[in-house]
Amino acid sequence: IEAKIKTLTKLGEKTMEGEGGGGKQMENSVMCALTDPEGTPLGAPMYLPQSAGPLQLQQIVNKLLNNEEKLPYAFYISDQELVVQLGTYMQKNKVSVEKVVSIVYQPQAVFRIRPVNRCSATIAGHTEAVLSVAFSPDGRQLASGSGDTTVRIWDLNTQTPLFTCKGHKNWVLSIAWSPDGEHLVSGSKGGELQCWDPKTGKPSGNPLNGHKKWITGISWEPVHLKAPCRRFVSSSKDGDARIWDVSLRKCVICLTGHTLAVTCVKWGGDGFIYTGSQDCTIKVWETTQGKLIRELKGHGHWVNSLALSTEYVLRTGAFDYTGKQYSSPEEMKEVALERYNKMRANAPERLVSGSDDFTMFLWEPSVSKHPKTRMTGHQQLVNHVYFSPDGQWIASASFDKSVKLWNGTTGKFVAAFRGHVGPVYQISWSADSRLLLSGSKDSTLKVWDVKTHKLKQDLPGHEDEVYAVDWSPDGEKVASGGKDRVLKLWMG
Repeated sequence: IEAKIKTLTKLGEKTMEGEGGGGKQMENSVMCALTDPEGTPLGAPMYLPQSAGPLQLQQIVNKLLNNEEKLPYAFYISDQELVVQLGTYMQKNKVSVEKVVSIVYQPQAVFRIRPVNRCSATIAGHTEAVLSVAFSPDGRQLASGSGDTTVRIWDLNTQTPLFTCKGHKNWVLSIAWSPDGEHLVSGSKGGELQCWDPKTGKPSGNPLNGHKKWITGISWEPVHLKAPCRRFVSSSKDGDARIWDVSLRKCVICLTGHTLAVTCVKWGGDGFIYTGSQDCTIKVWETTQGKLIRELKGHGHWVNSLALSTEYVLRTGAFDYTGKQYSSPEEMKEVALERYNKMRANAPERLVSGSDDFTMFLWEPSVSKHPKTRMTGHQQLVNHVYFSPDGQWIASASFDKSVKLWNGTTGKFVAAFRGHVGPVYQISWSADSRLLLSGSKDSTLKVWDVKTHKLKQDLPGHEDEVYAVDWSPDGEKVASGGKDRVLKLWMG
C-alpha cells in the first residue's frame, strides 16, 4: 500500500505540474486520511493536490482496494458530500491546509434508479382503506391489504387485480412476502394470520390462530439462513411474538416477556429476532428455543418502529436489480448469503428504533446492550424509521410533518426534509439509496434527493390520507394506498 500511495502522490504532483503548479507541490497539497464509514483507515494519510476532486479520489480508492472492476464511490468530509475540488472545499469551509482532512469513502450503487414522476395507474377494487402495500422480493408482483378484509395481488404488467384473497374476517393490517417469493402472509385486526400462494391467490392451509389481539408486524427468517423459507415471526397487540412454520402450519415458539403490546418485529441476518414494545423496551431473542438474550432499554415512551441496516438484502434475498431468477433453493441461499456478507462487510448489523418519546436510538445489539447514540430533533412522535439499502443513511418519518436524514453508521443528524403539511406515516427507499419516498396524511407522496437534500418530486393524486408506500426492489415502480381506497402505481 505504501508504494502505491507514493505512486499516487507522484500522480498528484504530475497533475499539478500539468496545471502549472510547478514545484509548489507541498504548499498546494492537503494531507488526507481516507477511511471507510466505520472509520477504518485505508492506508496511511497522504498528500493530495488541492485540485483533486471526487474523480481523482475514486481512482485512488479503486487502486488501493485492488478493485478489478472500477466501482463508483462518494466522498464525505464531516457528513457533507465532497462534490468540488479539495482546495475549493477547504476555502469555502475555512479549513486549514495544515490539518489532516478525514475523508470517508462510501461505495455507491452501480445502477441508477429513475425518480418516479407520474401516476401510471389508479386501481380501484378495494372497498375500504388500503392499509398496507408490499412488492414481492423480485419486484414482479404487488400485494395490498385492506380494511375490506381482503388481500389483493396485482398484475404489474396489465395493472389489474390478479387475485382477491378472501379469508380474513377483519381489517388486514400487515402483509409480508417471504424473501424467496414463494409465500405471502397477512395478519388481521382479529389476530389471525393467513398464508397465501402468490401463484394462485389461494390460502395455503387454514388460518394460523394463537394471537389474542391484532397483528402489528410480520417478518420472515432470512433466506441466507434457511432455504426454502418456512418460518416467520409475528408481533401482536397481545404482548407476544410468535414464530410460525408454514409447512407445519403451526406456531413453533411463543416469545413472551413484554408487559405491553409488541408494536414491531424484525428477524435479523444473524438469526436473532428483535421486538419493540409499548413497554419502552426492545428485546432480542434467539430462534431455536425462543430464549431472551438481551434487553435494549433507553426509550421513555412506546417503541413504534424498528429497522435493520441489512433490511434491504434480507427482504430481497437472492434477487437484485438484474432480475435474475433462480432454479433451486440451494442456489438462492448461496447468492443471498453472498449478498448479505457483502452488505455487512466487517461491521455489526445495526438496529434503529423510533419512539413516541420523539427520539430514536441507534444500536449494535450483537456488540452491546447500550445504544450507540441517541438521535434527537423531531418535535413529535417518530412513526417510521428505515435504513437505506446500502446502510449509509437512516430516514425517519414523524408526526411533526418532517422527514429527517441521519448518518447510518454514527446516527449523526444530516438533514431535514420539509414540505409535507401533515404527519408523515411511512417512508421507502429507492434501491440505489439515492432517493427517498414519503407518504403523508396530507394526501401526497414526495420524493426527496439524498444528495441535494431537496424535494425532487411532489406526487399529488390521492384524495385522502396516504397510509402505505413501497418502492419496488427493482426500482421501476412505486405503489401507494390509503384512505381513498385506491391503489396508485407511479413510474419514472
